Order: sequence, then C-alpha cells, then structure tokens
Amino acid sequence: MAVDVAGYGDSRRTSPHRLVLRQALYQALQQAFGVARVPWQACQHIDCGDGVLVLVPPEIPKSALADSLPRALTDRLRRHNDLHPPEEQLGLRMALHAGEIVRDEYGVTAPSINHAFRLLAAPPVKAALAAAGPLVMVTSAWFYDEVVRQCPTIDSGAFRPVEVAVKETYAVGWLALPGTTAAPRHP
Repeated sequence: MAVDVAGYGDSRRTSPHRLVLRQALYQALQQAFGVARVPWQACQHIDCGDGVLVLVPPEIPKSALADSLPRALTDRLRRHNDLHPPEEQLGLRMALHAGEIVRDEYGVTAPSINHAFRLLAAPPVKAALAAAGPLVMVTSAWFYDEVVRQCPTIDSGAFRPVEVAVKETYAVGWLALPGTTAAPRHP
C-alpha cells in the first residue's frame, strides 16, 4: 500500500503546515489500520516525505486494505480537515498492489513497488481526488481481480477502470472513491 499527500509542495504551505500534515497523516493511518484490524506494528512503514509506503505481511488478508481501511481512513481525513485551515487539510491518493520485494542494506525495491507508485501518479487518479477528495483509492488490475472482485463485502461496482500512463508504465488501474455514495465518473 502506498499513500501520497496531494499538493504537499504547494507554495501556500509552509514547513509548519507540512509538519501538521505529516503528523495527521500518520495519526490517520494508524487509527484507520486499527479500525480495519490490520496491525500497524506488524507492517513496515517507509516514509516518503509526502507519503508512506506500507508493506503489509502476507498473512494479513488483503481484503481489509480495500474494504474497511479506506472507509476508516476517509472518516479520519474528514475529521482532520473539518478542524484545520486549507493549508493543513489532507487529500490522499492510496494505491493497492501486491508482489514480491527484495531487501538490501538501504531498504526495499521491486517492480511491484514501482507499479504502486505509478498508480498513485496517474493523471486520472489525481483528477479524481481533486474532484471528490479527501481520499481516492486505486488498485492494480491484479489486486482488483484477485482481491476486490473476490471479496463479498467489497462493492466491485464502485470501481472504474482508469488508464495509468506514467513513465515506463502503461496499465489499467481500478479507481474508487471510498466514503462517497457516488460512483466514480468515467472520463
């Protein structure tokens, strides 16, 4: 799982604003993981400055990441945003993918990690967040087929395909707007 704060580098934001955003991001993630019953401490968290890569152990069901976690995270983001000025409000893009990773003395690497970050950077994903906020979720085609469509508690009809054309990645992602009653619009 990877998340990215929208507009983190916006010139209206100062370093103190960014510190509030980072604190709120981690607090919202930890609380949402708790609600979703995904143990935060069992996951590896890699700080990306304006986001976080969360490596979830394989024994934790992936369905929680696409079902209860996004709803809980949306709720936490709305609560935060209701109490803060625009410069301290959080909009998040969240990507879900699965795959093998390799570790070295510097951290982790893998095509699956690159793919998750390309999903986050896709223009249709950024546009959906700007239109609907505070959270947009995009899954890889594999994650959609193998997890979302197979889980009876997830409404797979709430997802729509989007083109992911970022750097060397050309793929289809599946986009949803957790916590909204409207289905994502097709372009």
